[in-house]
Amino acid sequence: MADLVGIFGSAVGPIVAIAAVGYVLATVKEVDPEPLNTAVVYVLAPALVFHSLAVTELEAATLARVTIGIAAFTAVMWGIAEAVGRATGEREPALSALVLVAIFTNSGNLGIPVSDFAFGEVGRQTAVLFLSVQSVLMYTVGVYVASRSSGSAGLEGVRRVFYIPLAYAVVAALIARALDLVPPADAAAMETLQLVGDASIPLMLLILGIQLARTDTASAVSRAWPATALKMGIAPVVGLGIALLIGFENPTVARVFVLETAMPAAVTPLILVIEFAGSTRSDGILVSEYVSTCVFLTTLLAIPVLTVLIAVLQSGVVI
Repeated sequence: MADLVGIFGSAVGPIVAIAAVGYVLATVKEVDPEPLNTAVVYVLAPALVFHSLAVTELEAATLARVTIGIAAFTAVMWGIAEAVGRATGEREPALSALVLVAIFTNSGNLGIPVSDFAFGEVGRQTAVLFLSVQSVLMYTVGVYVASRSSGSAGLEGVRRVFYIPLAYAVVAALIARALDLVPPADAAAMETLQLVGDASIPLMLLILGIQLARTDTASAVSRAWPATALKMGIAPVVGLGIALLIGFENPTVARVFVLETAMPAAVTPLILVIEFAGSTRSDGILVSEYVSTCVFLTTLLAIPVLTVLIAVLQSGVVI
């Protein structure tokens, strides 16, 4: 098995270092992450998605398998999270918050850089595809789950998916590939897209650090452990099972798929919970604090978990 220190230094360490810069920056300066996040969501990430999918060497069958795998992972984790939440006595709105934490991974801010460092260009392309599909699910399935916490249907919120450029970047890239309209990789347009897209990776990590620095975790740590265990313990096992069941032809794609399912909780569910549940409390704890704590804990645990998992995946022992 690969050396864990080497794995950490080459794949996880650089990610932690950049995120730590964002964390320190937010502790010494008043930094608003919203403008940075807006730039990523509406400009940098769409460029990254379009360029990666347009030039990807992944075959159409592989793209389809990854999409099916993500949908299956979401469905299975939803069922498990619902069962665990009800078994532990969670009620709305905390139950829906637990489900959101369990099914959506930080495939953007953390997933893309880690996959890139660990598995190179194929890792990055697979991670971008994972992010693209999950983004659509986030603003459809995720909005529905978040809306349950307030007792509303949340159908209006589903319309947000049509305002997210990521979805259009995916469609545009696939159409350009189908019609053979993708410019050469060394064309000025493609090099510009690559430059803009590459800028999203360090900025995502800085945003992650800033958001973690702004997270208040003290009041909800004990309550967050079931969701944390689901995210960092059960989710990778489910991801591995789905990868083996689907049978990816490219082993690197399969390994990145499993790696992406092991990422910590995403930040977007926190935004959804804040909008739909507002200042609602569950047993004296703000639901937003509960989700923030889950994000914080899973991100900290991800450092050792991802280091070991990358070593296992690179060794080829399990897949």
